Amino acid sequence: MPSPYRALFAEPGTKAFSAAGFLGRLPLSMMGIGVVTMISQLTGRYGLAGALSATIALSAAAIGPRISRLVDQYGQRRILRPATLVALVAAAGLLLAAHLGGPDWTLFLCAAGIGSVPSLGAMIRSRWAALYRGTPRLHTAYSFESVVDEVCFIVGPIVSIGLSTAWFPEAGPLLAGCFLAAGVFWLTAQRATEPEPHPRERHGGGSALRSPGLRVLVATFTATGAIFGSVDVVTVAFADERGHKAIASVVLALYAASSCVSGAVFGLLRVAGAPERRWLLGVTAMAVSMIPLLLVGNLPLLAVALFVAGLSIAPTMITTMSLIEEHVPRARLTEGMTWVSTGLAVGVALGSAVAGWVIDAAGARAGYGVPAVSGAVAAAVGFLGYRRLRRPAAGRGGTVEQHNEREERHLA
Repeated sequence: MPSPYRALFAEPGTKAFSAAGFLGRLPLSMMGIGVVTMISQLTGRYGLAGALSATIALSAAAIGPRISRLVDQYGQRRILRPATLVALVAAAGLLLAAHLGGPDWTLFLCAAGIGSVPSLGAMIRSRWAALYRGTPRLHTAYSFESVVDEVCFIVGPIVSIGLSTAWFPEAGPLLAGCFLAAGVFWLTAQRATEPEPHPRERHGGGSALRSPGLRVLVATFTATGAIFGSVDVVTVAFADERGHKAIASVVLALYAASSCVSGAVFGLLRVAGAPERRWLLGVTAMAVSMIPLLLVGNLPLLAVALFVAGLSIAPTMITTMSLIEEHVPRARLTEGMTWVSTGLAVGVALGSAVAGWVIDAAGARAGYGVPAVSGAVAAAVGFLGYRRLRRPAAGRGGTVEQHNEREERHLA
């Protein structure tokens, strides 16, 4: 591991909470696709399978920011454990109802309950922020977490689909639930690195979305989520039309792998200049990278185009996390990070649905118009909201003010 990444783990407890975060985040990439695989195998109803997966995503988008707001107020241990128990009970109910052939409404009720799963990525990033706020190491930490996210989304679906098809239909979601329980309870057992809670009576109430800068980031990443959701669906259809549906997983893995590589390299750099400019450049690059997808006519060219497109994802996400820290008060940092994930989840659901409609109407190649339009919308929102991103939130906790003290303590 390069020395900047090794230096991250010099602080006691960092290896443990990072490992717990990886384990607890795997279900995010396993549960949705696992439910689709399970339901399609048990019932043969792909429409029902997709609707249940969308229900889980939209429920998490609605409930997640509220859970994170409570975490900011009362601490990770007090909130994450009961929230995870609710999600695990709902997941168990979904598996049981599907296995016994229960009515559809029970499946949707349980799928909605799974939405109480906490945003482990935000919890881990808030721990890094508590340790390294105001130092260059925080940039490296956010880069490392972006790489971990990509690894989860490369490994998770392969494991989930493989188990459900090779063992028994419920195996993928079942293992996802086990990973969630182990990751959350391991993480919350680590009290030394848990960020200090900020009770509402001391810091005031209200949502983190009151920040104009955060609203720009969430709106932009809702459109960005539509890119991700539509690319996945259209790529599967594109490969299927050419008689190589199985190759779609390899092509999409290249898309994620390129983002993983760029995130790892970005974490080694000591970037200078205003983060909002880098962010706008990254959003624009993602938008432009969607245009070649409209022109490809075979799978090898598609793989190359998606690999190039993935290079801008992780650096943009890393810069987004830095901007959240500037535009959201420290007392609502976890909630702010979760709102961006919420925007992505909503965008993924919308992009998947619209792409499916376009594919049915005009074919897979035309479906790549959905990520192209989504990228244009993301870039337009980014340009329109750029001025708001240039004005950090007052009273956010003094990220810059603490730089010298923290840098001397951690980097000397």
